[in-house]
Amino acid sequence: MTRKHASPATYGIDPAFGDAGSLHPVFTRFGRVHLPGFLLEPGPLDLVSALESSEGWVVSTMGGGSTVDFPASTFMEADVATQETLLRSAHAEAQGGFHYLFESLRISDLVEQGQPVAIALEGFYRWLNSDVFLGFARDISGHDDLDYVDAQATRYRPGHYLNEHDDEKPGAGRRLAYVLNLSPGWRASWGGQLAFLDPDQHVSEAYTPAFNALNLFRVPQPHMVTQVAAFAGASRLSITGWIRSSR
Repeated sequence: MTRKHASPATYGIDPAFGDAGSLHPVFTRFGRVHLPGFLLEPGPLDLVSALESSEGWVVSTMGGGSTVDFPASTFMEADVATQETLLRSAHAEAQGGFHYLFESLRISDLVEQGQPVAIALEGFYRWLNSDVFLGFARDISGHDDLDYVDAQATRYRPGHYLNEHDDEKPGAGRRLAYVLNLSPGWRASWGGQLAFLDPDQHVSEAYTPAFNALNLFRVPQPHMVTQVAAFAGASRLSITGWIRSSR
């Protein structure tokens, strides 16, 4: 059977952001922009539905300084004692520096490898790599060398987090990072904020993961995702990645 590719036209940017160039001065000054209500409906709800029904999620964390991935289904099927042991071990390592614990669905890899992926997710990945979105990002950032976008979905359950880092990776062409939040009804008290840090380690700005809000920011830039509270009433869903240059 021939694989059907989702159309980039499935998604559209809210007309309120039609003049992307007008946001350039804000981006230049702060190195980031926060764009609420970014996608036209029903795009964000379609993405939520696709993420909630997708298989292939992995728990991604670190052990002894190296990345450790294992199927999220394995963790969910484990007994409570085993789950708590993993959380305690991760939290202990997180005290000493860079560390993370969250679930990931690597959309870019799945699409490029021809693996099964929900039509809505493939369509969104291809739309991110269309002239529409890349042109939008170029106009806001002033970077005319943006060539392609990667994408992964992330799901932060209670206790999950991403410690301070700046996304810099020499030779990887990372120019911008983006986060599209897909958690309806999220409350600030549930944690999971995207927080930016100043040189004194104070939080200079933080964003609650409001549904259908896009955060776009310059790389490198110190930031983190604060731990999702144990009492959070949902998981923090997003699609995130880097906008890159191949030059």
